Amino acid sequence: MAAATAGGRVIDLTDRRAVAAHVPADPEVVERARRLKEAALLDFGIKDSVVASWLYAKCHHQIPTTAVPTAAVVAAGDGSCLLLYNPVFFDALGVHGVKFVLYHEARHLIQRHLYVDEALRADPVFTVATEVSINHVVLARLGRRELPRTAEGGGTGVDPREVHRGYVRDLRGQGLEPLGYTAFVHTDLSVYGELKRMACPPSPLPVCAHMGAGVPTDPETVERVAKEVLSEVMRQALAGNEQARAELLDLAGRTEGGGERLTRMWGSLGLAALRGETPRTRRVEWWKRWLSDTLAAKLREGERLVYPKKLGAVLLSLGHDPMLSRRGPERVKVVLVAFDTSGSMPDSVVRWLTTLVGQTDGVETHWLSFDGAVMPFAAGERVLGGGGTDFQNVVDYAEGRLEVGGRVLEQRPDAVIMVTDGYAPRVTPADPGRWIWLITDGGDTWPETHDPPMACHRVTTGDH
Repeated sequence: MAAATAGGRVIDLTDRRAVAAHVPADPEVVERARRLKEAALLDFGIKDSVVASWLYAKCHHQIPTTAVPTAAVVAAGDGSCLLLYNPVFFDALGVHGVKFVLYHEARHLIQRHLYVDEALRADPVFTVATEVSINHVVLARLGRRELPRTAEGGGTGVDPREVHRGYVRDLRGQGLEPLGYTAFVHTDLSVYGELKRMACPPSPLPVCAHMGAGVPTDPETVERVAKEVLSEVMRQALAGNEQARAELLDLAGRTEGGGERLTRMWGSLGLAALRGETPRTRRVEWWKRWLSDTLAAKLREGERLVYPKKLGAVLLSLGHDPMLSRRGPERVKVVLVAFDTSGSMPDSVVRWLTTLVGQTDGVETHWLSFDGAVMPFAAGERVLGGGGTDFQNVVDYAEGRLEVGGRVLEQRPDAVIMVTDGYAPRVTPADPGRWIWLITDGGDTWPETHDPPMACHRVTTGDH
């Protein structure tokens, strides 16, 4: 049983009835606390944190209880998550303080999913480092400079700047050079590494419920819920949600150096596509994986309205208006693939691109070859070397201003894949976000420095 001791009484924190019934607070206080909690969660969804918003959407039971001193996300062994919050504490904090505490607790659960090494988590210095890192992020994202306090002046957590000041004093006392605050909090592990340099590292104070005993964190539940949250936020980020993108990039950046497991985890979530880059490697498979991820992000599923005939007939017979449901892809996606014939193009690249696009459901592919002019090209044909190169002709064709084979491209491409050495006058398409540049060996990767930058990667043509 995962339990907490409150007032001399042991309480199972996974027992919803027990925690709700434990020394109930004044009903007016409970109602004010509930409103503060709901206002905080609304702000998360609108502007503050997509990760926190999705995490609390997974907490189907949100219980005001004095069984916890502050707040805690409980991951029970039955696979459920509960948000427990002390209504007296929330009422004393106000909405800004409640937002801080809830954001802090959400990051705690995500951190537990990211750092699974038991020896690391058992180190009290890492506990302090986690508190410092989380509170720094929460303060930064909420636009605050100080931790919230209750009306009585009580603190709500570990102050990252105070910890940094103690770290500076300690290292200078040893004759060592400390890092500035920004470098100190750069990643979770940078905080941990610098605290380990101290002669007397700080000990964690039990101001966070997760620091004390008895808050259930079932590993399987944590893994499932955190993975679902990160996957959903990544989906939103790849679909163009800038808030989700910024938050995920920050979270990924703070876990840099965390080991192979974290690298694989972020890779499987699609971080490469989000960043528009791929991990540094000489193996040819990486550019292929990068293009697959990038193309998938640009060709995400849409929706179309469908009239359900059987359900519609039933609704009409009952006197109700018929309903339209949303189902399936919005339309066939259009991909334009253009091969630069001004230099020798490896057959392996052509074959693989043909396979990639051919296996993508709901995609209509248009193939071109180009040098100084644009020419029709059938997938699978050998691409021969030609003369000079003009990217603008491809741009004009993609944007419907140039005829090829007596016809203009009537559809607007969802993605344009340019396979080239990059050596030609630079261009600015009307929608750079739709363009993907694959630069062959020794080519010019100027598209990645374009303003705004375009998706760009170097294609290796051998096995190394």
